[in-house]
Amino acid sequence: MISVNDFRTGLTVKIDGELYQIVEFLHVKPGKGAAFVRSKIKNIKTGFVIEKTFRGGEKIERAHIERRKMQYTYSDGDMYHFMDMESYEDMAINEVMLGKDKQWLKDGMEVDVSLYEDNPIGIEIPNFVELVVTETEPGFKGDTATGATKPATVETGATVNVPLFVEIGTKIQIDTRSGEYLRRL
Repeated sequence: MISVNDFRTGLTVKIDGELYQIVEFLHVKPGKGAAFVRSKIKNIKTGFVIEKTFRGGEKIERAHIERRKMQYTYSDGDMYHFMDMESYEDMAINEVMLGKDKQWLKDGMEVDVSLYEDNPIGIEIPNFVELVVTETEPGFKGDTATGATKPATVETGATVNVPLFVEIGTKIQIDTRSGEYLRRL
């Protein structure tokens, strides 16, 4: 059990039999009455974010999440397969659990898979990935002074806005948190 006074962003708790992750929280001490904690929590299974208020000092169950290094191997339909780096066992994770992170997955990429009671609940991908541009419009010489960008499709199928000088076959670095182009490699 953990006190709501000990909340921190990213903490995973169990409320009414469901797993939630703390997205935001605020300790409130009104001039009159008891203190309380106003929070935004995300249901790990559905991805919905709800607001919930707890009395100050209230105890709730903390969910112990295990993180394992795994390697992305392949996908078949809506299931994505990962190999445990220690036991070499295959684990399939549903596309819904991956969310928007699936657009950055490349064969052989190492990720941290979050497990609760040996069941996968999500993945944590690296903050930066290096991908090759597979499709983009050609740029025009001398059109770089404006800082203009154009859409480009990378090897994983994701679309990123890149500077005009980036061509097909160029390896680029992307920030997976924002989906922005960082630099050409």
